[in-house]
Amino acid sequence: MMWGGGSFMWVGWIIIALIAFLLIKWAFNRGGSRDMSSDMMSTQLPLDILKARYARGEINKDEFEQMKRDLLR
Repeated sequence: MMWGGGSFMWVGWIIIALIAFLLIKWAFNRGGSRDMSSDMMSTQLPLDILKARYARGEINKDEFEQMKRDLLR
């Protein structure tokens, strides 16, 4: 009877350790979610990226129009 109870205790500790490991892994992956913006940028169309740069003020209207013409050729 002693051996059966002891094996269940080990199973319990293994489950607890596994849950702790998964929680830690989940917490670290959530912190890396900021990198998803670069993944999203790679799927955007070039014109959408150009519009976003213009909206943020990174380029002026003349640069925007020139780059837009270059893209639409």
